Parts: sequence; C-alpha cells; structure tokens
Amino acid sequence: MSLTRRYFLKSTAAATAAVATTQSIQAFQQPRSSSPNEKIGVAVIGAGGRGSSHLGAFSGGADSEVLYICDVDTNAAKKIKGVEEKQGRAPQFLQDFRKVLEDPNVDAISTATPNHWHSLVSILAMQAGKHVYVEKPVSHNVWEGRQVVKWARELNKICQCGTQSRSSPSLKSAVEYVRSGKLGPIQYAIGTCYKPRKSIGKLDKPLQIPDSIDYDMWCGPAEMVDIYRPRLHYDWHWDFNTGNGDMGNQGIHQMDIARWFLGEGKLSPRVMSIGGRVGYDDAGDTPNTQIVYHDFEAAPLIFETRGLPHKDLDWGTGMDEYRGSRIGVIVQCENGYVVIPSYTKAEAFDNDGNSLQAWSGGGDHFQNFLDAVRSGDRNDLNADILEGHLSSALCHTGAISHQLGSTQTSEQIGKEVAGDPLWSDSWERMEKHLAANGVDVSDPKLSVGPWLTMDPDSETFPGNESANALLTRPYREGYVVPDADA
Repeated sequence: MSLTRRYFLKSTAAATAAVATTQSIQAFQQPRSSSPNEKIGVAVIGAGGRGSSHLGAFSGGADSEVLYICDVDTNAAKKIKGVEEKQGRAPQFLQDFRKVLEDPNVDAISTATPNHWHSLVSILAMQAGKHVYVEKPVSHNVWEGRQVVKWARELNKICQCGTQSRSSPSLKSAVEYVRSGKLGPIQYAIGTCYKPRKSIGKLDKPLQIPDSIDYDMWCGPAEMVDIYRPRLHYDWHWDFNTGNGDMGNQGIHQMDIARWFLGEGKLSPRVMSIGGRVGYDDAGDTPNTQIVYHDFEAAPLIFETRGLPHKDLDWGTGMDEYRGSRIGVIVQCENGYVVIPSYTKAEAFDNDGNSLQAWSGGGDHFQNFLDAVRSGDRNDLNADILEGHLSSALCHTGAISHQLGSTQTSEQIGKEVAGDPLWSDSWERMEKHLAANGVDVSDPKLSVGPWLTMDPDSETFPGNESANALLTRPYREGYVVPDADA
C-alpha cells in the first residue's frame, strides 16, 4: 500500500464515518478530458468570494479543468453553470470535499475556505496524493501551519500559498534591487493595511443557520458555537475562532512582501502588539486598529492595521495613508526607500523623495502552480508552502501578543514606546487616526501585549505557557489536524 494511500485511509477514517467508500466514490468519479495534453484535474474547495477566482483560473484553460466544486453551502452549486460555459463541461458539486479525495482523476485541489479550514484541507488532500493551492493565510495558528509544511515535504507534494505578489516580476526585480545593496542596508520595513471596515453588527439571539449549510462541517476544526453576527459568510474574518482579523486577511499579503524584502527565513525572535477593536461595539473580537512590532535582528518589521475611516469622510474615501501607501509596504534603507503600493508595482526613491527607479507588471500565480505540478519540482513555485507558513505565522504571533495583553491608557502606551523612535512614530500615527474618528483612548481601551520572546527554530515561546497554548488550538473530534511527528 502506498504511503499516501495509507495516510489518507488513516486520516479519513478518524475524521468521519461519512466519507464515501471506494465503491461509492467510483460512482461519481469524473472522466478525464480528451485533451491531447491531458489537463490537470482540479477540485475547488470553498466557492465563495475568493473561490470564484479559483474557479475562473482553473477552468477553460489549456492546462487544467475543474472536475468538482465543493462547498458546505449548497447554494454554491449555482456556480456550476458558469464553469460549464467556460470549459465546455459541468463540474460535479459536493457538499463534503472529502468525498473527492479518492478520485484518481483529481490531481490537485485549490482551497478558499475560511482560515480555520486551510491547514486541514491541505493536509488531507496531500495525504490523498493531491497537490495543493491554499489561500492565505495557510493556517489559523502557528503549529498547524508548520504541520502543512512537514506533510508537504514528507509526501513530496506541490503546495502553493495564495500570496500572488510572489509571482509579480516587478516585485521580484524590486526585491533584487534592494538586496543588491543599491540603497544600502535595510533599516526597517513597514507594512500597512489601511482599509475601512464597517461594524459587522450584533444580534441579541443566535443567528439561524440556513438549511443550505452544513454548520457542523462549516465549523470543522473550530469550536462549534452560536453566532451572534447577522452574516455567517465573510464576517468570520473578525472572529478569532475562525479568522485572523485584517492582519491575517488583507495584511498577510503586505506582511509577506515586507518579509520577502527583508529576506528573513524564520519567525521573529521578539514580537509585541498594541491595538483593539474600537469605534463601535459589534460581534467581532479581532483588532480593527493595531500595530505589531517584529523585532528581527537585522531590521524590524512593523505592521499597521487601520480599520476605521476618518470621522468626517465616507467609507469610499476615508482611508489614512503613509507615504502615499494605503495598503502597501515601505522598505527604508540607509540611502533611500522603496514603496510597494500594490501586488504589481514598486518604486525606489532617494531620501529626498526623488524617484530612482520604478517597476510595474504582474504575473499569473495560478499558472505558476500548474507549471510546478507538471514539473513536479517545488522549487518552481513562487510561493512555496514554507514561505506561506512563515508570513502567516508572523500574523499569528502578533495576535498572540494582543490576546495576552492588558488595556492601557494613551499616556501609559506613550511611556511604553518612548524608548524606540519607530514604535513612537507608529503609535503617534495610530493615535491621530483614532482621534480623527472620535475615539478617546485617554481611558484604557487598547490592549498592550507583552514582548514575547520566541525560539525561531522550534517556533515556541520558551518558558511561556500562556503564549505557547495559543500556538495551536483544541481541535474538535473528527476534525483534528494530523501531527506529522506523531
């Protein structure tokens, strides 16, 4: 019995008795396309907002076709028609993705589920012999992200993270420019996610889950609890049980770009957070305003999240900006700096603000994955799972500091950051942002997390049981992320 077959049977048997038997699977196996090049068969898991992009990318092209659409919400079956029109044949819809893993015609899965499912979907697929394209962040916590890396290596599977900026030739050139030393040593990098988010509301009684949704399956590895927000879909981002806030939603892209420029291949040895969910009272518990400081030895990486608009501006235009960047990265070097305002553009300046060089142009991240699947060489990937894990984990460790923090006044926070000019500068921007939105932080509102010291090799916090407990989570029976070391 093959290694992947053995792991798949072991994992799925433990996961649920509802997984189809081999005989029943054969009843819905999809035939191969008659393409002379034999297209790569793909199952798309999670067909919501981002999942629509996956369906578009893998259907109708020369290299791949969508054989299955899988989603816990049966309303997603409506997307069959669009895929059929594009690729000339209809994919099959299944509510339980695990039923497709035994179909040998499926070469790869792509997943755009909520964050809490990313790691388990990826591991089960690789154990079943499939290659994986997993959306960012690749994990809901640090430990499970490392497990995805370990399984990908052990099973020798192609596993790509959905940080599409890694396939941008313009950003690659900008990274090479900085690393060549043309601007001198890097002094620091700042990632920004200045993106207004409205209140998600709050219900006084639990949300009634529609009959179209398998809520047990939707919760999966997460705690199965009542929801007190009006909308189940998307707003899971702002609940630590299932999401990772905007730092792990939009900010993961900018965190990844910043780490790419810095060239850091491990997690930061120290991390601290200041932030909170302020400006409104709703069912969310992730910060909408936050600073995370990653104290790398060579140069610090600071990440700033701003979720409120200016008080007197509407939601379409009410965004702060930093050096012309609302959602981007600034890499400050000794003799100049680079601004990366998007996934496809970058520009270098001297310290007087004169433009030195600019780059533009994006790439096809999905195609890069397909090319690597064909070659069978993970070195062909632009965003191998290890890179995705490290950038995702930087978001998670910042969240851990936040969750272990205590509320302080603005005066106390000012004293806390006074010894570090970068900290002070970021705090001053945050304070102005909150003041512009009428948020008074003279009383304790913001959580000031502790400085957490990490061993980057073991990815643990030595001697800190409270912090280490948040590196993983209690998994529900039937949805346990497999330990590659067990």
